[in-house]
Amino acid sequence: MNNRATNTFRHATHDNVPPIIDGRCTVLLLGSMLSPKSAEASFYYAHPQNRFWRVLSAVFGCECPSTNQEKINLALSHRVALWDVISSCDISGASDSTITNVKYNDISGLLERYKNITSVFTTGGKAHELLMRYNQDINNSVISNAMRLPSTSPQNCKIKLEELIAAYSAIAKCIN
Repeated sequence: MNNRATNTFRHATHDNVPPIIDGRCTVLLLGSMLSPKSAEASFYYAHPQNRFWRVLSAVFGCECPSTNQEKINLALSHRVALWDVISSCDISGASDSTITNVKYNDISGLLERYKNITSVFTTGGKAHELLMRYNQDINNSVISNAMRLPSTSPQNCKIKLEELIAAYSAIAKCIN
């Protein structure tokens, strides 16, 4: 039986969650789309088992933030911006493999406004695939050189925390 037929799709939008960014940011981290828990919290990587904030704090040698404001401060104090590739889509649960009907965020417009951003990273394979598809039409060199990082999602449990920290350390190298 087709898995898609048994899954419940939701129309996910990014309307209530703006990018985390300021004029000092030099790195842009792009996910695919907010998970249901993140959408519910109106914040990035909000699922309690998602390892994103543990990884980012380890990369920068900081205490792991617990509040949204602490998470914003962690990212911005290290010149890291956060956003998602997708503005809206249909998706089953948090499974990127089920994403359809994609509408993209205006990433090229963001890069035009924030010219200090010289490095782009994606937090998973689907985010990278969609970013490259988006870039086919605009041919932005910063996007063309985006580096794919492994997903920190609880669904990607085969990658250990230490491996994620090692992979995400590439971010710190771009900032320093």
